[in-house]
Amino acid sequence: MNSPDPFASNRRVFFKNGCTSVGIAALASMLGKDAVADAPAAPLPKTHFEPKAKRIIYLFQSGGPAQQDLFDYKPLLTKMHGQELPPAVRGEQRLTGMSVNQSSLPLASSKFKFSQHGESGAWLSDLLPHHRGIVDDVCFIKSMHTEAINHDPAVTMFQTGSQIAGRPSLGSWLSYGLGSENEDLPAFIVLVTAGQGGQPLYSRLWGNGFLDSQYQGVQFRGGSDPVLYLSNPEGITPSRRRAQLDAINSLNQHQFGKELDGEIESRIAQYEMAFRMQSSVPEVADFSDEPESTFELYGEDARTPGTFAANCLLARRLAQRDVRFIQLYHQGWDQHSNLPKQIAGQAKETDQASAALVTDLKRLGMLDDTLVIWGGEFGRTSYTQGVLSADNYGRDHHPRCFTSWMAGGGIKPGITHGTTDEFGYNVIENGVHVHDFNATILHLMGIDHERLTYKYQGRRFRLTDVHGSVINDILA
Repeated sequence: MNSPDPFASNRRVFFKNGCTSVGIAALASMLGKDAVADAPAAPLPKTHFEPKAKRIIYLFQSGGPAQQDLFDYKPLLTKMHGQELPPAVRGEQRLTGMSVNQSSLPLASSKFKFSQHGESGAWLSDLLPHHRGIVDDVCFIKSMHTEAINHDPAVTMFQTGSQIAGRPSLGSWLSYGLGSENEDLPAFIVLVTAGQGGQPLYSRLWGNGFLDSQYQGVQFRGGSDPVLYLSNPEGITPSRRRAQLDAINSLNQHQFGKELDGEIESRIAQYEMAFRMQSSVPEVADFSDEPESTFELYGEDARTPGTFAANCLLARRLAQRDVRFIQLYHQGWDQHSNLPKQIAGQAKETDQASAALVTDLKRLGMLDDTLVIWGGEFGRTSYTQGVLSADNYGRDHHPRCFTSWMAGGGIKPGITHGTTDEFGYNVIENGVHVHDFNATILHLMGIDHERLTYKYQGRRFRLTDVHGSVINDILA
């Protein structure tokens, strides 16, 4: 066959020029349009409607932060501290294997004081002093809920829309649907706080699932060599590396011409991206051009690569370079016992940098089109797990209600959405399921969550499966 190959151009050219044949059919399917025989005269739109956000920074707090000790003030717990959780409040809800055999489920009030801040009057515990400066920029969602009651399925649910591993992650869906705005950096980058411990995280959480491998997240690490195997070994010059890649690409192009396997072309693109990243990654990871005021804002930890603070600062630098989706993971919120001491440490590590990121983006004029998200996979119980003492308690997993927040990128600032009951155990108004949350994220990026689909094994899959509604009340 001597006819032009529809796969032969890269994704950027594909979107720019509106490629023909199989390529245009794939895009038409993705955007919910009927496939057509002839290429359109003008390029198809990248999004279903005008996006409010251009990029996302997702601060995922792995382990399940206790909402009663951070955001969701429940004075009744103070009044009823040590008393039994009323059976009618729990109803038929299941418990985890860690507290199901407890003979008693005594309520535990937060050890931390709450107060209201900002013009919005948002409640915060004294664990979060730096959040006080951003409450009027943030939308608190206090009515999050999910079905998953254990960490791995719950985190997987948030990242992929399914409790069962194997589906594409949120960042991969966005990379697939929108492509990249920076030819020298991946569209989807992952940053994990170094040495944090806690519930394990797996690379499949930022994996591409059944999508093409070019859409998987690329993990950056702290230090002078953020991406493994990216730097040239000693004795290999850039020109020699270029010559090597040209030879490999020639072989791959030959193989692609025989098999028309899209993964071969993806491999070529990834080799080229890695070559360009040899220059772009050291530049973006070098904080030497940041003024002292930056480290005053984010905290001294921002000087240490791999810390949560340094990752927040790196996320801002990546956002400035138009990286589409930046996912931060911070482990350690799984506090079944000794919660007061442990959560204080977690808050100290994350409070200043989380607030600084919102403040910094706003200062740079980037908050309006950057969506910042903060939250974990579920919340914690209002009753204590284990022994309740005068100054110590733990909390078990609780998927029925918990708090996340969003800021910027088309979100209505300075509001609280959703309400939980006075025990902090059930949602009583404006519940937000994980699928609703993800549908809203896609909507803010200009994507109809019901139309971003991919046909695999005879079925059309999407991030929100067959569920989800956009949370219109929180949209600006």
